[in-house]
Amino acid sequence: MDIHPQILTFGGSLIAILAITGFAKLLRLGGKPTLSNEDEARRAATEVVDGYEASEVALDTNGAGALLRDASSQIMVIKPHGNQFAGRILTSQASVLVEDGHTIISTGEARFGCVTLMLARPEPWVDAINRLNGTEDA
Repeated sequence: MDIHPQILTFGGSLIAILAITGFAKLLRLGGKPTLSNEDEARRAATEVVDGYEASEVALDTNGAGALLRDASSQIMVIKPHGNQFAGRILTSQASVLVEDGHTIISTGEARFGCVTLMLARPEPWVDAINRLNGTEDA
């Protein structure tokens, strides 16, 4: 019985792909990062902006991001980006919307996009973000 060379090539490629996938899982590569506590959020914020020291932290209930505020009232939003976190300090261009329990934050930067967080108490954060641009309602 002869096996067509293309079938052998396909089978070999499939085995190689499955082996690489298994190896990556074994090494715990990839996946989405999560923030399991406030210290991890503070550490991520320091990686985004060197010297940023958060005095308040609001974690997403699933660990998919956070809002942080420092002593000078600068607010930073953090979200997963690949297998790390990315963040921005919010400016007057930022806006916020609460919809169906989700807090949707726009930094005003098209390349960064919106960040959707599920916060236990979004109201104080909505007020603080609205004060950045002089808006009083979300």
